[in-house]
Amino acid sequence: MNLALWIAAGLLAVVALGGGISKTLVPKEKLAAAHGGGWTGDASVGFVKTLGVLELLAAAGLILPAALGIAPVLVPVTAVCWILLMVGAMVTHGRRGESPFVLLNLMYLALAAYIAWGRFVLEPFTG
Repeated sequence: MNLALWIAAGLLAVVALGGGISKTLVPKEKLAAAHGGGWTGDASVGFVKTLGVLELLAAAGLILPAALGIAPVLVPVTAVCWILLMVGAMVTHGRRGESPFVLLNLMYLALAAYIAWGRFVLEPFTG
């Protein structure tokens, strides 16, 4: 179970890192033109960059606390925060009629829920 939770956290961290890098470094106009990025056309640059920074923090929060043994409880806390972020993403894509992205965000939400449940209940970090 521990290995499965690490793999899930690693996968979700890669997703968060990719999203965070693109939202913080790619110009908003280019994001808006990309498949699934149309929502950024309706958002401010500051909002998009803030989401990017939150995603970068999520990538770090899913791995580093446990890997470094410093406040590992932040791993499931980060997973819960990711769930909230995905609810917002699902609402945004749902309003735009982008159901494939709603389903993708739902999969990310489920992965985060598994991590949160696993690290809070099934196999919490002890230390």
